[in-house]
Amino acid sequence: MPKKLEPDWRILFCAVALVLVGMVMIFSASGTVAGTRYGDPAYFLKRQMIWALIGFAGMAVAMRINYRKLADLAPYLYLLSLILLFMVLIPGIGKEVSGARRWIAVGGFTFQPSEFAKLALIIAFSHFLVKKESAGRLKDFVTGYMPNAIALGICFVLILLQPDMGTSLIASLVVFTLFFVSGIRFRYILGTFLMLLPFLYIAVLNVDYRRRRILSFLDPWADPSDTGFQIIQSYVALGNGHIFGAGLGQGKQKNFFLPDAHTDFIFSIIGEEFGFLGCALIVLLFIIFVYLGFRAAMKAPDPFGMYLATGITASIGMQAVVNFGVATGLLPTKGLPLPFISLGGSALVMWLISVGILLNVSQYKT
Repeated sequence: MPKKLEPDWRILFCAVALVLVGMVMIFSASGTVAGTRYGDPAYFLKRQMIWALIGFAGMAVAMRINYRKLADLAPYLYLLSLILLFMVLIPGIGKEVSGARRWIAVGGFTFQPSEFAKLALIIAFSHFLVKKESAGRLKDFVTGYMPNAIALGICFVLILLQPDMGTSLIASLVVFTLFFVSGIRFRYILGTFLMLLPFLYIAVLNVDYRRRRILSFLDPWADPSDTGFQIIQSYVALGNGHIFGAGLGQGKQKNFFLPDAHTDFIFSIIGEEFGFLGCALIVLLFIIFVYLGFRAAMKAPDPFGMYLATGITASIGMQAVVNFGVATGLLPTKGLPLPFISLGGSALVMWLISVGILLNVSQYKT
């Protein structure tokens, strides 16, 4: 019988520390833009604080509800994620920004269904895999692997249609991580990746803006005023920071030079204002969080808890790694925010609820 002990509060400490850093950096990175556009330098900070309060409330609830009860909700959460992902594609319901339809407007705020879908998929596939395992069909291709692969494929396509290739790839990689951990035959997973390669090649190189992103990643100075502009400005920001940084609020690139300075490229502003040491501290907090998350997964008293903790930890860790890679030019530009730190209301809420679930799993031991 599993024992209920104290949650691993170190996980909470890392998450809260990253959120607080995010609040400070959002105000610093967006103050000039917000003051110019909205007449209030704290405009984005205030919105993020509201979302953070909602997120912490959701975290508190998730911490107090036994994670095993999520198994009963898993099919409904999966179905709800499909409905929301479909709704966002409908004109008049989904809000279009810069050619992408990824948001649903709710009052004065916007909600991004794909952020809910990432957590819903982790919960759903954790449950689906446990059911297949208990039925002895997990290693069977037709009755075990294929239904799960098709269920993932539907979500992948719906997110890709927004279009949002970054989120669709992260969600898929997290679920495939669960497939691998569950013991599904590796040749099934490898075969799926090989089959998808031509599709991904077409999806990237046959779409103009994606192809231009790849080319600018390979050589940003070939078009420094257009496709290479953003990453070059990120290089400048990181280079200006040196070891100790220019100081909080003293960064220059956030002043209409570096696009998305308070969202996708907030790590670059951290580097400019707090230098290499500031960036290293952020990376260290994520490393500690990921280590503690996987530790909670290994100590979980049942497979469902292990899959939940693994999926949540992998999702946050992978997205952080991709964001770091984009900001430093090691990966092509993707519209993926830095967990807990970047501006993004629905994303922050779902991350904090995910942390609540992770804390819930961490308090149960066999």
